[in-house]
Amino acid sequence: MDFAAWEPIYERILKDFGFDREGDEKAAMFLSSMLTVKNTVSLSELEAVISEKPVLACGNAPGLRAELSKIDLSAFVIIAADGASAAFMDMGRVPEVICTDLDGNSESDIEKEILACELGSIVLIHAHGDNLDKLEKYVPRFKRFIATTQAEPFDKVYNFGGFSDGDRCVFVAQNFINPIKKKKLKWAKELIGMLGI
Repeated sequence: MDFAAWEPIYERILKDFGFDREGDEKAAMFLSSMLTVKNTVSLSELEAVISEKPVLACGNAPGLRAELSKIDLSAFVIIAADGASAAFMDMGRVPEVICTDLDGNSESDIEKEILACELGSIVLIHAHGDNLDKLEKYVPRFKRFIATTQAEPFDKVYNFGGFSDGDRCVFVAQNFINPIKKKKLKWAKELIGMLGI
């Protein structure tokens, strides 16, 4: 994500919600301070996982479990947002990637995210102005992760775009899919747009 292109959108989001950019930056600095060589997943590892198969990005929608039961999940690389990862874990499917800010989940869901990490999920932990307490409490329990922010990226703290855990899943996928898949997505967007939905 080109931060110069993202920043005006980010500023509009901050204004609309009355959020403080300084809080986001402070949280990102705190998360950065928790990174070590041992617990940091490389972007090349994330890219290798995402480019392996078609991506299925899922948020924690009310009908998620019913919808997932209709799909051959083995055909996809799963990118799960926050609580959606618990649905996959309950179905016996460890998501390849999880996007979480650790604050929209129950304690049980966070435990499942930690377990998924232990079983091989790449977890993108997102820092923002009002989740410092969750970062402090849970981040040390994740063995390997990628740090993200919605503010300006720095060092090993990345901004792939997106505001909620769900749309960050899609932005992460978009950042790492190959050029042919990107072309297909552009066509899909145009064709769906023709339907007026």
